[in-house]
Amino acid sequence: MYIEHFGLKEAPFSIAPDPRYLYMSERHQEALAHLLYGVRGEGGFVLLTGEVGTGKTTVCRCLLEQLPEDTDVAFILNPKLTASELLATVCDELRIGYPEGTTSIKLFVDRINAFLLDAHARGRHTVLIIDEAQNLSSEVLEQLRLLTNLETNQRKLLQIILLGQPELRDILARPELRQLAQRITARYHLGPLSQAEIAAYVQHRLKVAGHRGVLFAPATLRKLARLSGGIPRMTNVLCDRALLGTYVQGKTQVDKRVLIRAASEVMGER
Repeated sequence: MYIEHFGLKEAPFSIAPDPRYLYMSERHQEALAHLLYGVRGEGGFVLLTGEVGTGKTTVCRCLLEQLPEDTDVAFILNPKLTASELLATVCDELRIGYPEGTTSIKLFVDRINAFLLDAHARGRHTVLIIDEAQNLSSEVLEQLRLLTNLETNQRKLLQIILLGQPELRDILARPELRQLAQRITARYHLGPLSQAEIAAYVQHRLKVAGHRGVLFAPATLRKLARLSGGIPRMTNVLCDRALLGTYVQGKTQVDKRVLIRAASEVMGER
């Protein structure tokens, strides 16, 4: 609705995890480096946690664009599954065949192990990425650990990246999961952006969307950083609503009053 009014090519504050709009703050660069380390390392688990909306999934999609061509990836977005359902999903993602209707964990594991051995023989790497991993049960996490038992003298044949909210760290600290925790080769917690980073983040997204002017004054950006708590997704929601309000008023720059009104609409009156 407001795209033409502000001279934009597209909506700059969509909450879709588009890698083009990924603002690589120092902490996002570190998060991506940890994931790349996990892919290129010797196997096991890599853990990336962060509050809702900090950009974990977007960083992961950026990772997917940088994977070597010799990498096979299984990406699971909804892990609220039983052990057999998760293994079946892994097979589906890697295009591993299995008898229709089977629920045998042994059959799934045997098929996955055969795939991993064949991939290794052909010089290929296999990576399993699980988003929203805080929803995994202890039983499923233990099954994932068992999948990483297959290894050569130099490396494990399956690398697993777990993305999740902060409570995932507490889950993995449970005594019954200590064997899995010992196999985590890299950990990183993605925190909120600073006030300066929020300003750079907003300008980056506007630039990608084709805007070259100033839509948010410095004082408005400082207020935005406080209202959003430094969370990129909340920043997107607030900016989108503020641009709409500015457009309705026929203005060309977002002021603090419009931003505060947008926040009250998004978050509720305080």
